[in-house]
Amino acid sequence: MKKTIAILSFVAGAAVMVCNPRTMAQSGNAPSSQSSSASQSGIDRDIQMLRQDLRSKKKQTIATNLQLTDADATKFWPVYDQYVAELTKINDEKYAVIKEYASAWGNMKDEQALSLTNRALAVEESVAQLRIKYFPIFSKVVSGSKVATFFQIERHVQALVDLQLTAQLPLVQAQ
Repeated sequence: MKKTIAILSFVAGAAVMVCNPRTMAQSGNAPSSQSSSASQSGIDRDIQMLRQDLRSKKKQTIATNLQLTDADATKFWPVYDQYVAELTKINDEKYAVIKEYASAWGNMKDEQALSLTNRALAVEESVAQLRIKYFPIFSKVVSGSKVATFFQIERHVQALVDLQLTAQLPLVQAQ
């Protein structure tokens, strides 16, 4: 499991490096709007691919550690896929907040800083609510120990991603 978590950490780190607000904000090359939008779509595409790779590696980690029977797997994976679909929508908002932060970094007004903070907190709350929602659903399809293991892995992976993100995000600059 440590090897898989190390791989996930690397992938998360790579994803963060692609959208690092400090790099974006301090590049000093203010590209034209046309090249900027082309560059941004390339970054968005890279981020999307890295997010998909991270989800795939996370699923592999879960499969390896849960060791589901065929009967359990038949019930677990459809619920997991629903959970991930909802989590992805929440993480889309998280990415949108990071992108807005990156574009405003070094030039952020108090109102925008408060709005971004509020949105980031709402994302965290949404993730917690999603876990609460799915806890009884997962509990109906697999044993309690497998549910606990799943949520433990889920939290470990999220903690790694969050650690990578927070390590790369510069503090808000006062205006």
